[in-house]
Amino acid sequence: MRIKTLLADKSELTRVGLRCILEPVPRITIVGEALDAGDMLAKIEALQPDVVMIDHTAEGFGAEAVRDALRKHPRTRFVAITPDPSQMALMSALRAGVASYIKKDCKRDEIIDAVLYTGDGQKFFCGKILRAIEAASLKPDRLFQPALDCSPVTLSDREAQVIALIAEGFSYTRIADRLCLSAHTVTTHRKNIMQKLGVNNTAALVLYAVKHGLVSPNKFLFNA
Repeated sequence: MRIKTLLADKSELTRVGLRCILEPVPRITIVGEALDAGDMLAKIEALQPDVVMIDHTAEGFGAEAVRDALRKHPRTRFVAITPDPSQMALMSALRAGVASYIKKDCKRDEIIDAVLYTGDGQKFFCGKILRAIEAASLKPDRLFQPALDCSPVTLSDREAQVIALIAEGFSYTRIADRLCLSAHTVTTHRKNIMQKLGVNNTAALVLYAVKHGLVSPNKFLFNA
């Protein structure tokens, strides 16, 4: 399924940069650009994007622009992409309903993953934003609506690869080399997996990998 994406940012440099990163990705189609909140709302109405990438800290936007858009178009999903956000800006965006949050200095593959994950109905936080959330003592899932339910947890193919290699004992650097990713992106995947599974240590990831057949239990039973 192609992910129709709208770029909402005051900065032409940012919009051009995001186009260069996202347009070569087969599943992503850039359907338009918006320069302020009013322009964004009009283009969401006209273009029906699946994902909106927004710098809600830019002049002419604001977290309330996300909230207003979601009232009218609840199926639209937002990826916040900002410079270093303050705790207040971060909390406001999460409460407004952004599904994912990354920084403007994230790596290319993180930016792409943020759009793909969000377009597929998942949440994505880069490692730097997760650390900011932790530092602010925020619980992102408690700020989203609707609340968590009993739906089954599903991992993407990439997440399954990462968790399997973690369970096998590979370092982040070796995982990055094997999967052609940056070590920082591997760390981000690990944090997102742990958040999705509701665990907080590597041992729990290993147990999940064994239980779901991502790695053989023999590796852990018969070590000399």
